[in-house]
Amino acid sequence: MSTKTDNRIKLSNGHTVGYAEYGNLTGKPVVHFHGWPSSRFEADNPDLVAIAERLNIRYIVPDRPGIGLSDWKPYTIASYPDIVTELADKLGLDRFAVTGLSGGGPFAIACAWKIPQRLTFAMSVSGPAPFDLPGVKEALSKDERQQYEMADKMPWLLRPFLWKLARDARKNPASIFAMVANAADADKALFTQPGVKRAFEHSVIGTFEQGTRAATYDKALFARPWGFSLNEIKMPVQIWHGEADTFVPVKHAHVLAEAIPDARTRFFPNEGHLLIVTYFEELLKTTIG
Repeated sequence: MSTKTDNRIKLSNGHTVGYAEYGNLTGKPVVHFHGWPSSRFEADNPDLVAIAERLNIRYIVPDRPGIGLSDWKPYTIASYPDIVTELADKLGLDRFAVTGLSGGGPFAIACAWKIPQRLTFAMSVSGPAPFDLPGVKEALSKDERQQYEMADKMPWLLRPFLWKLARDARKNPASIFAMVANAADADKALFTQPGVKRAFEHSVIGTFEQGTRAATYDKALFARPWGFSLNEIKMPVQIWHGEADTFVPVKHAHVLAEAIPDARTRFFPNEGHLLIVTYFEELLKTTIG
């Protein structure tokens, strides 16, 4: 079993990208985009690492700019594939699969739009749809809508909340589970597993290694237009979503499926936001065909 969580690589413009690698470090590459608030530790779960190794998968999880070990630089959902492309070049990856969980989903979809020639596969799991599409924003809870609005229009109001979350998490990692008090029953069951608990704690703490600016900015991106039209995507995109998801409503997956020309959907009754954990082996087998 192989895990390397503290890798750094410098791109041609001087920007440093931090990333973790899990599984077989010479295996078939899958680049995974973490959710929010999260970081490169999202797969830091021995059970998942063992599955990746058994399937000969090199599971690469980069920190987005300003998160974890990646230094800060402004970016957009539409421009992020440029970072992914150069990271892949530096890692010697010709073609590779991409997956995104939750807030990582839009970045996987952006790669399908912008760099399809580099991809073997693209998938969004429990991911949001663009907020400017009909019914998307309305499907969110009132509290969620207010958080996105703050991140976009009044970030100074969201950052104290995130600062307290980060401070409490460093003092007592278990405190972050207050964030998921309203999780689906399936998610609550997963959080009792030591590997899931460990990955969640590490991922959230990793988000704030450099403070709260990047997490606030990252959340604001989801509230804004993505910078491209989903109907421009030329390759197949897998959309997986739990029907009991309490964090990203399943309505978002239906909107994505209608807007992406070759969307291939799978809906999971009674599953919540973290269905990627329960179905990790099946997901990886799907990515490599």
